Amino acid sequence: MATFKMHLLVCGGTGCRASESENLFHNLRTGIIQKGLENDVQVLTTGCFGFCEKGPIVKVLPDNTFYTMVKPEDAGEIIEEHIIKGRKVQRLLYVNPLTSEKVEDSKHMGFYRKQLRIALRNCGFIDPENIDEYIARDGYAALGTCLTEMTPEQVIELMKKSGLRGRGGGGFPTGLKWEITRASKADQKYVVCNADEGDPGAFMDRSILEGDPHSVIEAMAICGYCIEATKGLVYIRAEYPLAIERLKIAIKQAREYGLLGKDILGTGFDFDIELRYGAGAFVCGEETALIHSMEGFRGEPTVKPPFPSVSGYNGKPTNVNNVETFANVPVIINRGAEWFASIGTEKSKGTKVFALAGKINNVGLIEVPMGITLREVIYEIGGGIKEGKKFKAVQTGGPSGGCLTEKHLDTPIDYDNLIAAGSMMGSGGMIVMDEDDCMVSIAKFYLDFTVEESCGKCAPCRIGNKRLNEILEKICKGEGSMEDIALLRNLSNVVKDTSLCGLGQTSPNPVLSTLDNFYDEYLAHVNERKCPSGQCKALLQYWIEPENCVGCTACARNCPVNAIAGERKGVHIIDQATCIKCGACMEKCKFNAVFIK
Repeated sequence: MATFKMHLLVCGGTGCRASESENLFHNLRTGIIQKGLENDVQVLTTGCFGFCEKGPIVKVLPDNTFYTMVKPEDAGEIIEEHIIKGRKVQRLLYVNPLTSEKVEDSKHMGFYRKQLRIALRNCGFIDPENIDEYIARDGYAALGTCLTEMTPEQVIELMKKSGLRGRGGGGFPTGLKWEITRASKADQKYVVCNADEGDPGAFMDRSILEGDPHSVIEAMAICGYCIEATKGLVYIRAEYPLAIERLKIAIKQAREYGLLGKDILGTGFDFDIELRYGAGAFVCGEETALIHSMEGFRGEPTVKPPFPSVSGYNGKPTNVNNVETFANVPVIINRGAEWFASIGTEKSKGTKVFALAGKINNVGLIEVPMGITLREVIYEIGGGIKEGKKFKAVQTGGPSGGCLTEKHLDTPIDYDNLIAAGSMMGSGGMIVMDEDDCMVSIAKFYLDFTVEESCGKCAPCRIGNKRLNEILEKICKGEGSMEDIALLRNLSNVVKDTSLCGLGQTSPNPVLSTLDNFYDEYLAHVNERKCPSGQCKALLQYWIEPENCVGCTACARNCPVNAIAGERKGVHIIDQATCIKCGACMEKCKFNAVFIK
């Protein structure tokens, strides 16, 4: 095997590929060959580095230089300056938004400093399409240990002692779920990986599958050994073509190496995996709806019990865990339950992967120890709010979670604390909002989503969420009343208490949390017919300040509905009945004469 003096790691995740990282990789590799350096410098495509805000990313080893927002045409300069002359390309280095200082090494970047990468341990470090690189980082060692040195009961006990809980939203103890499934007797059992990631702004599972697919394959095989299952199924949404491609490659490689299929590692254990595709239905993230979809039926949940561990896919005992949960398993086997349990809080062990998005400087994928505070995540890892604006809220848990405010910033992040604060962990979406966001409108945004994604099986979710959305729409238009606000809270509680599955049971959370934390905004919409953040179009009015208007006619010429009248060099007036509130007049005015009232 060749020994290289230097490695260029190019992010090959979906986000960076959308910004031409494939062309960047090609240019780097071609340039290295043209310079005759192919025996000294290796160019690799890796999974996601996590720092999506600054992609495409190139990392240079061994000096750990971190180049951001690299374009294909920058390849030549990197080769000439960094590789040949040993001088770092200063203009491509990360700039700290708080200090304006350039940071050469990722180890000294605030974005990474407080992270602890367990589920993401290999993402950005290995070629996900090369099984040898996974094996070089202890890949499949855990499977070998389990099959040759441990009984299924011992593995399950280790998982229970680790304290690992499901990372898909429910937080059920993983080892206990495996134990229940093992205790169920049947001639056939199944291991299912839930890769149906549907939360707005969430891309945790996708990134793991794109950057480290073998970790999930290995974990599924370990689970199969523990519960006496010989078949594994990965339910993945068809909108993830890169993750699907890399999973297929990884499964093929594992079979060729004797790590999937018959008589794995000569132990007599048989286990294989196949893929099943989802059509992007959010409700299919719920395990019983997911199973029905895999069986070819409409993706609708069923009443539990029976749980899938007793009667799941094809009526057989089925263990369902999500991608991130599985990604933790091999490292727990390799490093021990005590090590994993030493990380996090008393009831929430280990780390959690979050997709950090919204009005924040450092958008990306992060993995942090349980118990870290929201303040640390937003201001230290996230780099604070964009453009120096004031923090207003953070939505955790996606459409199922709630909006937390400044008073929650020092809340330690774990399953129980987030629920107590009126939100939830969910699968790991975290969307940050600033002073310009209207919280009534945000609640409506999430209700729009859940109304669209409801399977319609139960009336509380199908009808109740629709009514909630209609009330929010009235309030956003300035047509609401105090009775509507009272109905909003009452109906939200009814929907939570009576819906069949987790989608309906949690869908009112954004409404209830905004009512609790931003009640004054609801009152402003209802009593004053005003949106304090200026986001609800129906409540906006554009006016022209006579003292600033010079009669240039730019506003009138650009108004799409001819709502502005006035002579050249004379004061102009906006007809409020005709105005569609598009904002074109304000955008085109160079004299600050147009304002929102």
